[in-house]
Amino acid sequence: MELTITDLSKTYPNGTRAMDGINLTIQSGMFGLLGPNGAGKSTLMRTIATLQEPDSGTITLEDIDVLNDPMTLRKLLGYLPQSFGVYPKMSAEKLLMYFAALKGIANKRDRKKMVDYVLEVTNLQSARKIHVSSYSGGMRQRFGIAQLLLNNPRLIIVDEPTAGLDPAERHRFLNVLRALGKEHIVIFSTHIVDDVKDLCTDMAIMNAGRILLNTSPLEAVDRLQGTVWQKTIDQEEVEQYKVTHAIISSSFEQNNQLNIRVLSDQQPDASFAASDPQLEDVYFSLLNELQTAG
Repeated sequence: MELTITDLSKTYPNGTRAMDGINLTIQSGMFGLLGPNGAGKSTLMRTIATLQEPDSGTITLEDIDVLNDPMTLRKLLGYLPQSFGVYPKMSAEKLLMYFAALKGIANKRDRKKMVDYVLEVTNLQSARKIHVSSYSGGMRQRFGIAQLLLNNPRLIIVDEPTAGLDPAERHRFLNVLRALGKEHIVIFSTHIVDDVKDLCTDMAIMNAGRILLNTSPLEAVDRLQGTVWQKTIDQEEVEQYKVTHAIISSSFEQNNQLNIRVLSDQQPDASFAASDPQLEDVYFSLLNELQTAG
């Protein structure tokens, strides 16, 4: 299966250009859309999900013209937005049975079979009798996935799903998505670099409505081999180094010092040590490059 996005653009009435000629081809598997808040990721997700229209461009899923035939796309779509409402005091099992009926599964036995399946996939079997309103944040996100799986979607879109989850909940949630990516197109929008590094086989980095890079995480990191260097400096020196070096990122060390990571084709000087590039280096270097160009 293949999703093709061509020349997709959207400018809001306030002048914000949320999508600026987006071109992407997404295959079955886990696809990470990485970018800071305000990059245009949610606009792109909502547009693919047919919840808003672009100013121009096309989207096709196999032979479906998504923008001109949204109802056909919606039959194949599972969508988990950033926030998805407040649930009544009903158990997960009863609520899923209700949603399954709304999605057209008329036979009660078939509904029960599908609900059992999605509870198992999302690891919520032990909590099936508990009110969803009392679920933790991670459990609610997994319930959101259970809900969208009821119509057996071929395209799954999840928008910033791990924001606010504790490490254990995030790990459980990512395991659910990882399993789904084996048989579906799963588009995973996030501003958390580790989510993409841990989960996705293909990715794009987006900011200011544009795609800055479209590759795999491994290939993205490989681009920076031999060009990342690090050094520990006093905190008050950082402004001076910003003038003379292309600082990718910095992190606090002990004794009021900073560890800086810089991008350079050659060792800046003998005080810098070579460092293996990370996906965060790719991400921050591209954002810094765009900010400098802007």
